[in-house]
Amino acid sequence: MDVRNFYSIEEQKVGFTREQASLFAKSVAGDFNPLHDVDTKRFCVPGDLLFAIALTELGVSQSMRFDFESMVTEKTVVSLPEKLTSKFSLLDQNDKPVMTIQSSGKNTKNVFFIASLIEQYVQFSGRTFPEILIDLMKKNNVMINPSRPLIIYKDMVIEIDQFPVGSVELEFSGASMTVDGKKGNVKLGFDLFVEGRVIGHGTKDMVVSGLRPYEQSAIDKIVDEYNATKATYQLSAN
Repeated sequence: MDVRNFYSIEEQKVGFTREQASLFAKSVAGDFNPLHDVDTKRFCVPGDLLFAIALTELGVSQSMRFDFESMVTEKTVVSLPEKLTSKFSLLDQNDKPVMTIQSSGKNTKNVFFIASLIEQYVQFSGRTFPEILIDLMKKNNVMINPSRPLIIYKDMVIEIDQFPVGSVELEFSGASMTVDGKKGNVKLGFDLFVEGRVIGHGTKDMVVSGLRPYEQSAIDKIVDEYNATKATYQLSAN
C-alpha cells in the first residue's frame, strides 16, 4: 500500500479529490461511512487519511497524540510542517487547525515500519462500526440516530517503546463507553506487536451524538444497510 496514491502534495500543501479520499476509506480502511461516498452532499475526508499522511510525510515518534479539530473536504488544502516538532497543527487554507499533533521521544522514517503501522491501524479503525460500536451501544442500552448517525473522531494516542525491524501487527485490547444524556464518549484500546513481541500500545477516542434508547430492529436495519453497501463495493472492485 502506498498512501501517496490517495493525496497530492506540493511545497508541503496537501490536497485531495473525493475519489482519492473515498477510495482510501473503502479499499484501505474498510470504512463504508456514507460521509465518504463520492456523491454525498456532506462529504468529508477520513480522519485516518490525515493520520496516514502525517506519518508518511513526517515520520513516527515514540509518543504521538492526534487531536482532530475540524472536518476536511475535497476543497480543503492542508499545510504540513517541514518536520515533526513537540506540538504543531495542520492548518487549512484559512489557517484553521484541522489536526493538532504532539510528539516526543525518538523518531523513525523507516518506510516499511510506517506503512505497516498505518495499514494495521486504519484497518482496525475501520472495524469500529459496526463490529465494536454496536456491542458497546447494546451494553449501554443506547443507539445512534438511524437517520443521521453522528460519530466523530476526538483524538488518538500511540506510544511505541522501540522501532524493531519487521511488520507491525495490531490487536484490539478493549473498549469502553460512557453515556451522558444524548452524548456518548467511546474509548478503544490496542496493542502493537512486531514478530509477536509487544512494542507499544494506543487509544482512540470518539464522540457519538443523538443517542436514544436501544432498539434491536433499528440497529439490524443500520447494520444490514452498511453491509449491503460494503458488499456492493467489494463486488464492483473485483
